[in-house]
Amino acid sequence: MGHVAAAQPPGALRKAGEEVSAHVGHARLLGRDDLPNLPYLRCIISETLRLYPAAPLLSPHESSADCSLHGYHVPAGTMLLANAYAIHRDPSVWDDPEEFRPERFHVNGADGQGQQGMMLPFGMGRRRCPGESLALRTMGLVLGTFIQCFDWSRVAGDEVDMTQASAKILYKAVPLVALCKPHDSMRAMLQSGSS
Repeated sequence: MGHVAAAQPPGALRKAGEEVSAHVGHARLLGRDDLPNLPYLRCIISETLRLYPAAPLLSPHESSADCSLHGYHVPAGTMLLANAYAIHRDPSVWDDPEEFRPERFHVNGADGQGQQGMMLPFGMGRRRCPGESLALRTMGLVLGTFIQCFDWSRVAGDEVDMTQASAKILYKAVPLVALCKPHDSMRAMLQSGSS
């Protein structure tokens, strides 16, 4: 996930780095108790999941009764698939949906729901991923630690090609390569392996 953030405008990483430095410092590694104090880091994670969900289609659901959805008749027993990729990039829901803008979640509380509850990277309903809170905490710890310990940059100064290669599982067509350099303030801790 740090490599995805490294591919984005440097302002997002700089702002997250300032937040981590202000709330955690450099005398110890970031821990899970720090995560509630890092709202901009949560915004980066939410925005990354919005633009790059693990899978474009959510788990299938079945209509339990005849119903109508936006003018369409849906008979009972119909299998329904929600396209999270399309919902997360819908311009009627999101302003500038193709842009990486973590701040859009700060306005909405960085709670992972985003605009009108249309943030669905972990699914919805009874089939919503039971590991969502573990995944979000792990992403926060990993990305926060990467930001705390390293300066991230693009290998080449060019824009990064974020084109997706597959419609089933969203992986990149062109591998993303990022350069990480240990922060001088964290070098001794990283070399000693202690926290």
